[in-house]
Amino acid sequence: MTDDGDRSLAIFIDFENLALGFHGRRDRFDIERVLERLVEKGKIVCKKAYADWSRFSSFTTQLHEAAIELIEIPRRAQSGKNSADIRLCVDAMDLSYSKEHIDTFVIVSGDSDFSPLVSKLKELGKHVIGLGMQESTSELLRDNCDEFIYYEDLGQSPGLTPALDAHLPETKRKAFALLLESLLALRRENKEVLWSSMVKDTMKRKKPSFNESYHGYRTFSELLEDAQKEGLLELETDKRSRTYVVTRFGDELRSQPTASTKPVKKKSRRRRGSSKKKPVEAAAVDTQNGSLPAQVHPPAESEAASEPEAESPTAPAELPIDDADIRF
Repeated sequence: MTDDGDRSLAIFIDFENLALGFHGRRDRFDIERVLERLVEKGKIVCKKAYADWSRFSSFTTQLHEAAIELIEIPRRAQSGKNSADIRLCVDAMDLSYSKEHIDTFVIVSGDSDFSPLVSKLKELGKHVIGLGMQESTSELLRDNCDEFIYYEDLGQSPGLTPALDAHLPETKRKAFALLLESLLALRRENKEVLWSSMVKDTMKRKKPSFNESYHGYRTFSELLEDAQKEGLLELETDKRSRTYVVTRFGDELRSQPTASTKPVKKKSRRRRGSSKKKPVEAAAVDTQNGSLPAQVHPPAESEAASEPEAESPTAPAELPIDDADIRF
């Protein structure tokens, strides 16, 4: 892991296994979807794909454009073994020992034969990510990896990013779209504090040609301030570094404030209502008797106080007669 907390990734693709997963499907394998998801994990420093490319020549152009090194593997009929799996394991172990700065290995395959390789990489302190098709992925490999991503889940966003207004210029809409995608990627990686520098690094990893000056901003802080004015995110200034921190964005701006204010209002109303029940009932009784509450209450209290005084003089008349006064 680098000094700024980003991972260094090495990607190894077992293309023959992916071809089996895509057999019978109408869609084709899209390497861009894979790289867009993995670049959110960190910096990709190595990309290799293994196959007999004479059988998959239609995919070589797309892989070359993605700067992936194609490793030619002879046919199984000539070697008698699955040379692609063996070569992939050898290169991965060699890289784990020779390049200490690479801390994350991505195995793009669903073959269970790579499970010992995953265990050995984890023993060396490496973080292992698996990626494969749902139908052709072994449960043994999936459960042995630190993380596993299904190809079918790539490109599906949870819907936290709002729709951009059509009145915005095209350059601003592109900048805001990349900004929201990067914020969503950081949330997906469980980043709690979204520093402005972290957001910009993620944007440059997703699109290396990004530059805020091209979109009409002198600094990246101006881009964040403009996005806040459009209601796309919410900013706070860190007290120590005096830099911006993105606290909320997208649908978070509408969901969180409403949930925090409702319980407080309900509690305050109940407490006030319980203390006013008795005066309201007394006022209702007074209005039924046809008199004002202010005129009825004082006489009622005086009558209640005078009742024990009226009974006190009659109490001695009811005393029993002494036995000495009775004669037979």
